[in-house]
Amino acid sequence: FSWGRFRKITLKMFPVLNWLFSYRFREWILRDLHAGLNVGMFQIPQGLLGVWLMRLPLPNINGFLSAFCCSMTYVIFGTSHHISIGSFSILNVVVTNILKTLNFNQTLSSNGSLDNFSDAMFMKDYMEALTVTASITFLTGMIQLLLGCFCLGFVTTYVPKTLIDAYLTAAALHVIVSQFTFIFDVMLDFHKGPLDIFYNLFHFFLALPKANATSILLFLLSMAVLRLNTSIMITYKHSPIAFPMELLLIITVTIISNRIHLHAESSSAVVSMIPQRFLPPIPPDLSNLSKIILHAFSLAIVSYFLLVFVGERYASLHNYNIASNQELIAVGLCNICSSFFKSYVVSCAISGTVIQEKTGGRTQLAAAIGASTMLVIALKLGHFFQVIPNGILAATVVFNVLPFLEKFLDIPILWRQDKYHFVIWLVTFAAVLCLGLDVGLAIAMGFTFFVITIRSHRMKMVVLGQIPNMNIYRSLSVYRAAREIEGIKIFQCCSSISFANMNHFKTYLLHKMDMKAVPLDESEMRTLISLSLSDTAVERKDLKCSCGCDPPLPRPRIPYTEKLVKRRHADSDSSSSSVNLVHWSKYGDKLSSRTLLVGAANASPGFNMGLRTEKNEDEGRRACLSPGSAIDNSSVHLDQEEQPMCLPCPVHTIILDFSMVQFVDLLGSEVLQQIIHMFHNIGITVLIAGCHSSVMADFEKNDFFDSCITKERFFLTLHDAVLAALDKHQKSAELEPTAEEFAEEPLAGQQKVEYL
Repeated sequence: FSWGRFRKITLKMFPVLNWLFSYRFREWILRDLHAGLNVGMFQIPQGLLGVWLMRLPLPNINGFLSAFCCSMTYVIFGTSHHISIGSFSILNVVVTNILKTLNFNQTLSSNGSLDNFSDAMFMKDYMEALTVTASITFLTGMIQLLLGCFCLGFVTTYVPKTLIDAYLTAAALHVIVSQFTFIFDVMLDFHKGPLDIFYNLFHFFLALPKANATSILLFLLSMAVLRLNTSIMITYKHSPIAFPMELLLIITVTIISNRIHLHAESSSAVVSMIPQRFLPPIPPDLSNLSKIILHAFSLAIVSYFLLVFVGERYASLHNYNIASNQELIAVGLCNICSSFFKSYVVSCAISGTVIQEKTGGRTQLAAAIGASTMLVIALKLGHFFQVIPNGILAATVVFNVLPFLEKFLDIPILWRQDKYHFVIWLVTFAAVLCLGLDVGLAIAMGFTFFVITIRSHRMKMVVLGQIPNMNIYRSLSVYRAAREIEGIKIFQCCSSISFANMNHFKTYLLHKMDMKAVPLDESEMRTLISLSLSDTAVERKDLKCSCGCDPPLPRPRIPYTEKLVKRRHADSDSSSSSVNLVHWSKYGDKLSSRTLLVGAANASPGFNMGLRTEKNEDEGRRACLSPGSAIDNSSVHLDQEEQPMCLPCPVHTIILDFSMVQFVDLLGSEVLQQIIHMFHNIGITVLIAGCHSSVMADFEKNDFFDSCITKERFFLTLHDAVLAALDKHQKSAELEPTAEEFAEEPLAGQQKVEYL
């Protein structure tokens, strides 16, 4: 225990202390006060407007107390500086549809009237429906709180900004469609399911002949006024602040509506019939737990991701970070608090958040001021706001979610910059728009993780060349000045090597070397296994068990099951005459390789045939006896008259640049091991440069090293590997190999570094 640790934990659990202790009173107080008044006045009519959309009216005092307590809870536990907590229309519709599946049908009828609250049976069903609503909200909050306690909020770390933008764009369209009820003054039952937004649009257009022209006109006038607000800007402390047009519009319309009767629907007709008494909290009813648990989980995920997505958007605009796991705990506590007042699931109120940000809010003090303003005015003067036409309130909602639709303009730019993110954007937008916020989110997340997995495991290889007179190596296809070093092939691996891309890694190397791997036949495999068994027996003949029994021999280790041939030979007919050298490593003390000559009377055109001069014989012997391909007296000749001939190979060294490789899994290590053995046995040395220590640790755990593959093949830098390869080749060219030189000389080079 230490005070520093205690302070750190306290600040993490109560983020309000972070900005409260560092609050710049003179610079921020007027901003937060201005934003708080705007948000508070906006929340009052929005709370009344939700009565229509919820289809299950809640007493005003419960609704406003719930909004106040949820806002204050988020002020204490939330990490975003601009989020405004409140009900979200789409989530309310989801809860209403859940009640319908549970046979709670006491909702508003299609013509906007309400059943008789004086009926005892109706009131009983009404209270049961509110109890089930509170249970759903409570269970949603508990799920979020438990997920936060288990630190599962990290999932949002893997969500790209592209998905967030597409999700919020589709959610904004859902919000706009939900406001058509108030714009056209037509009450319809919202369809829930696949393509529900198009289903609802179709029925709204069918109901246009019944629409209220006054409500539509008021909506259009309000949109025009709010649009003019974009050309008015207030500057405070050299920072622009939006003119409080929503506040001015609500106050003006409230005064006019109380003086003049506007022939448009308002919330007064419904609110006046709701029992205006406080409904005290009761324990949640979990009798329908099996029926609501999946719905609650879906609501918990959507509520959380919506909050985090909007929070991330404004955090990036104002250069601060939010703690995703703390946000999960905060919204969970808000929903638990909301359930005590029999209210609905809460999340980020998009319109309120936009208003709080554009009117200059800097901290959650603005949200606290707004919640206090809303509660005081609603309880004392709330009846004055009940006569505001719904069309005007819908205009304020629609106008403030329109900025989220501006991401449509970024689609062409996204296509030019990154086609993968462009596809993610389209899939996310289409899934959320057509399948809803919950199912669409699941599809978008699954598709995004699939794309990320594919991109992270997609193998990208580059052939490098040297910039003349420099120790810099760049891609031959990009840099014109880069030149390939004679006898050396340099390949840069730009991704990790795993089971997903190891075959592509192998195919690319063989293709660039103009070679092909051909499986060994049965006779070659039998010879290979017998030699491995004999080598193992020789190594273990001095080991005796104390009990006198023979110790069991270990399973023979076969370094590879394929041989390398030129492509023109691999593509030829199997019955044609050809000569192929089959090599494999022998793990003994003296010999490094053995050779099996498989052939017929005639050799293929790729080999030197017929009578050869002394010079040609010398060159052929040098090529055949290059490092890693020495031939001993125990070579098996199927045709004693044929002399061993090797495939002339101008490349003597392959260097793999692993500076960009982060890990190599078990299967990737096995493939790399086979590749090194196969090239080693045709006289080509494989070196690895720039390998990270963590990758070396992976090699050691995967039993990668043996008598052929040692740490002498590894170099710290690419230039060190090139110098070592040139020095090795120069020394081997100066020395005439003899028949007794079977063991491969240790790699020697300038600035060689061995990993310990």
